[in-house]
Amino acid sequence: MLTVTAKQASLCANNLIHVWPRSFSVAVRALNDSITGRPLGLRDPSPCQAAGACRPYSLITGGLSRPCTAKLTSTRTAGKNILAQPFNLSSSSTLKQRFVSTTSPQDETAGDSTKQKPKLAPHFRISSGKTSAGDIPHPKATTDEDENGEDSRRYLLPHPIWSDKELHSVEITHKPPQGFVDWFAYTCVQTLRFSFDLLSGYKRGVRTEKKWLIRIIFLETVAGVPGMVAAMTRHLRSLRRMQRDHGWIHTLLEEAENERMHLMTALELRKPGRLFTMAVLFTQGIFVNMFFLAYLCSPRFCHRFVGYLEEEAVITYTKLIQDLDNKKLLVWGNMAAPDLAIRYWKLKPDANMRDMILAIRADEAHHRKVNHFLSDLKPDDSNPFPPGQ
Repeated sequence: MLTVTAKQASLCANNLIHVWPRSFSVAVRALNDSITGRPLGLRDPSPCQAAGACRPYSLITGGLSRPCTAKLTSTRTAGKNILAQPFNLSSSSTLKQRFVSTTSPQDETAGDSTKQKPKLAPHFRISSGKTSAGDIPHPKATTDEDENGEDSRRYLLPHPIWSDKELHSVEITHKPPQGFVDWFAYTCVQTLRFSFDLLSGYKRGVRTEKKWLIRIIFLETVAGVPGMVAAMTRHLRSLRRMQRDHGWIHTLLEEAENERMHLMTALELRKPGRLFTMAVLFTQGIFVNMFFLAYLCSPRFCHRFVGYLEEEAVITYTKLIQDLDNKKLLVWGNMAAPDLAIRYWKLKPDANMRDMILAIRADEAHHRKVNHFLSDLKPDDSNPFPPGQ
């Protein structure tokens, strides 16, 4: 059995009363000296240093024991004040903010008039393309200042900017279904496409600009749902299981915002009426809940479903480009692209509607590739797509 003598208990109590407050006070003084720039050798000796070794300290180090004659009132007072107000730094020993200095020692000794203000590293949300020689923008920056100096892309997530070669190299592809999940996803997409084409009159009559615009607006309100619902579901799953997401959330959010920007550019050309808005509200209420439940059951099915949905989107926008090239849409053939589209995809200043449709089709082809690839992965595999790619 472990026995503790009265002498050992006294030594433990003495250590708690004298040694640890003194050590804490020494650490605080060293920190204060490092902040104020005062050399350690220019301060007065502590009471313990003036009086010699303390009894508890000498017992710990194996030296001779003698009574401690040091006055530890100041040490106890300092420790009591720090414990009472641990974050009160308004005294003369206020912590000074430290910045990366951009001036030389000669400039620092020249006076306050010649000192330069410290430069802070710019955050990628506020960094722009116009930078000085000493500022390095964040590599994920997607900001863009117009001629008025206003940043119109400050709150946008990173997304691909397509070259002319990439815009014109998009092809209609199809991934053959393999297994029950793939066949079920493909069947659902084909059923929805046939139903929507029938109800919207897509294959009846002449496809005019009005019919194309109504189709684009309605489909983009649906296409922006899967990425957001999937990102929310994976976010809640990560919180619930207290595990990593492995980089899926940012890709899904980028997809959702990219589809929403397709809608925003289409709304620059037409504002839907109340009946159209009610139809969107009804469709969204059903699709959001159905996709959420489906993603809880099978993420593979959902990503395969979106992959096949994007295949149909590429087919749709390819037909639209063909109508433009065949002079079936005379109004859009001579119309300039909205300013929002030019800024978002960084199109040339004289870009037209065809250039905007090419950029939208390239985005849909990219979503087709990403979702088919994510469907082949396991939910806990790492996402290979970096932000904006």
